[in-house]
Amino acid sequence: MKSLISRSFIQKIIKSEIKKDYFKKIHTRFPPYPNGYLHIGHAKSICLNFGIARKYHGKCNLRIDDTNPIEKRSFERYVHSIKKDIKWLGFNWDGEVRYASNYQEMFYKYAVELIQKKLAYVDHLDQNSIKEYRGNFNHIGKNSPYRDRTVEENLELFKKMKSGLYEEGRICLRAKIDMYSPYMILRDPVLYRIKKNVEKSDDLRCKKFKIYPTYDFAHCISDALEGITHSLCTLEFRENRRLYDWILNNISIVHKPKQYEFSRLNLEYTVMSKRKLSQLIDLKMVESWEDPRLPTISGMRRRGYTAESIRMFCQKIGVTKQESRIEMKVLESCVRKDLDLFSQRMMGVLNPVLLIIENMKQDEEHNLIIFRHPKNRKMGVKFLKFNNRLYVDKFDFLKKDGDLDPLLFEKMFRLRHAYTIEINRIERDKQKNISKIYCQYKKKPMDQFFDKSKRARKIIHWVSAKYGIRAEFRIFNHLFTEPYPGENFLKSFNSNSMLLKQGIVEPNLLDFQKGEPFQLEREGYFCIDSTSDYSRNSKLIINQTVSLKRTKDE
Repeated sequence: MKSLISRSFIQKIIKSEIKKDYFKKIHTRFPPYPNGYLHIGHAKSICLNFGIARKYHGKCNLRIDDTNPIEKRSFERYVHSIKKDIKWLGFNWDGEVRYASNYQEMFYKYAVELIQKKLAYVDHLDQNSIKEYRGNFNHIGKNSPYRDRTVEENLELFKKMKSGLYEEGRICLRAKIDMYSPYMILRDPVLYRIKKNVEKSDDLRCKKFKIYPTYDFAHCISDALEGITHSLCTLEFRENRRLYDWILNNISIVHKPKQYEFSRLNLEYTVMSKRKLSQLIDLKMVESWEDPRLPTISGMRRRGYTAESIRMFCQKIGVTKQESRIEMKVLESCVRKDLDLFSQRMMGVLNPVLLIIENMKQDEEHNLIIFRHPKNRKMGVKFLKFNNRLYVDKFDFLKKDGDLDPLLFEKMFRLRHAYTIEINRIERDKQKNISKIYCQYKKKPMDQFFDKSKRARKIIHWVSAKYGIRAEFRIFNHLFTEPYPGENFLKSFNSNSMLLKQGIVEPNLLDFQKGEPFQLEREGYFCIDSTSDYSRNSKLIINQTVSLKRTKDE
């Protein structure tokens, strides 16, 4: 498994620190907030943090950032999915899963310490007033009227906060830093606040707490308590590093982690916000967090993406401090490259029309033996029945504009892995659509595995009408019509992001496991959906993973 950190600025930093013997062992962490399923942006962070630990024989913690009250059922479901996704990507964390909520007493202890050092105070300003007093980049802030309370008064008020004597928004604990600082993050940021409806929460870890630390306060202390050496986060937390360092430098904690920032993943035609993804789910615009159209790891897994292809993608885009936008075709090329190596070749018809071979008896059948992979014969062979009624794709007989190919009767077609045919006549329905195609096949000697005839102008795929299995194909397009949807992302939702097609596949697909990838020749890579029913009276639900790379002529 290649390392994501190859040639990255983080690797240079770590190499330099190792030479100077700064750390006995590199220690990283992955700290997701359990409010949804992980997406491919998290995969980049997972590959980075766990990859560093693996490369330098260090450790990587999994810490669930649960310092906010969370409904227990959702919490457990999200944590389960987080652990499953990390393991599926090929990584494992050091020791047990950590929970930030287990450090609540330590957070409280260090908050009290800051009060005692006159570096924190309890403020009665409401949220709007705090924002107004803080100023902006063009105007300095001004001190809260409660900023100069005595240590004793602050300790008493903070104790009452902890006891639940105040309503949410009425009171908070703030760091006493500098309201005139040019850095907004240092203008007396909030460290603790009250959350309402805690008593109604089903999450037992949250019930005993009435106050909750902010992310900035809890995160750096959690890192220090766990002995993290390199706290890696995305660029939006760059300014937060000033507060990260200020807190650690002003409390009596020995270990001092260092924070480093890297660019987040911006992938076109999708969104990487759990809030936005959750909105799509709530509005039933997509099925669930595991919808194959979503950029969630579970959705991509259901669609047929492999862990290796996602790791390959993360390796390819690298780790930098430069914000960039990644085209979807970069991800798709990684998926194709990986799937091509081991995906068995099968046949399926997405737009079926009946092909009748007139010079073949109705009860006549030929047994075909075909290699499962053209480049890897160690994968063995498969068996197909060839008879006089087949399904073929109607678009193989039409021009790009949908009209019938005028040269149809002058062409010869080769049926994939079988015989060459000539078209005799076409039958249409009332809507003038092709309903049946009549042909004759060339009864010439045939190699056991494939026809060597070079005369056919086009090779087409087929499925036996007698033995074929009904299938519903789910063809996926971009989730949005705009490459980079903004806050009005719902307006650019692509209503055609999933198209359903009713088709036929060869019976060998009944031997495939759900989620196991395969290539439908001339169509693309697919897998059987997790909801599929394998009984012959039902139809298989088949997800398109990615299309084949088309040539210019196609």
